[in-house]
Amino acid sequence: MKNLKRLAAATMALAMVLGLTACGGGGESETADGLEGKEISIMTPYLSSVTTNQMVEYLQSGLEEKGAEVTVIDTANDFSALASRIEDVVTAQTDGIILVSADPTQLENQLQEAFDAGIPVFGCDSGYIEGMETNATSDNYQMGEMITEYLFNDLMGGEGTVISLTHRPHPGVVKRCEAFDDMIAEEDGIELITEQHIPAEQPINDAQDTVENLLLSNPDKDSITAIWCGWDEPAIGATQACMEAGRDEILVVGVDGNEQAVSLIQEGTNLKATVKQNFEGMAQIVLEQMELLFTGGETEHGELYADATLITPENAGQE
Repeated sequence: MKNLKRLAAATMALAMVLGLTACGGGGESETADGLEGKEISIMTPYLSSVTTNQMVEYLQSGLEEKGAEVTVIDTANDFSALASRIEDVVTAQTDGIILVSADPTQLENQLQEAFDAGIPVFGCDSGYIEGMETNATSDNYQMGEMITEYLFNDLMGGEGTVISLTHRPHPGVVKRCEAFDDMIAEEDGIELITEQHIPAEQPINDAQDTVENLLLSNPDKDSITAIWCGWDEPAIGATQACMEAGRDEILVVGVDGNEQAVSLIQEGTNLKATVKQNFEGMAQIVLEQMELLFTGGETEHGELYADATLITPENAGQE
């Protein structure tokens, strides 16, 4: 009986030692935030975009700091190629996918394959569909309201004509466009001359060419009051076109807080305002949610928003 008691005591002591050893090892694992050795695929069709590139860099550096192995895949504005590459990384059994500036509704079949394989999918300035973990973005409709209200009320005084430069395939831009659509429908004194789609490949050059043609077809001073742009690159191109044509009366606004755009606002050019998105904040939200997932924590599903700031000539120098 005594031997049995001694054996039980020894077994309990050994279990306690092993438990303490395991706790020590677990501390090291927690330091790695559960991402050590994980293979993460960052995927986008728009790496040539300044802001998309920023988000990818924030995500890649943050993941690599935590020990993850990161592959960045860019398909140069080709959504068919992006769909194919998603199939590739699912087949290769990646541990996680982050879509950057990519509309998941155009990729539902391929993303369903990832969901079925148990591969978590996050979005960064993308849309959200059921099955994804989360999408970190700005409240794009609210940003559209913010820049449109400033243009219509503060700059135009509720009167004049406006051109809109859009790119509705982008999930964020389309929500800004919807805010513009809703607000101009309520304006009796503001007339939309035309909406022009700007491709994502070379938006500054394409917007400049588009606006140059519109200026030729609207040559009279004050025939165009303003140009509303769904993001900053077209706003930069529109500004360049107006400056070269000597049309300094035309007001231009954009969205993103692009450094070049903010500089043009500071310099007193046609570009009068933008809404600065917190792209680093978006990336941080994704990193935090991914960290929670891989350490067994409770993640938040749906859209998570990073704050945005209206930039005007009054506060552009503070950025």
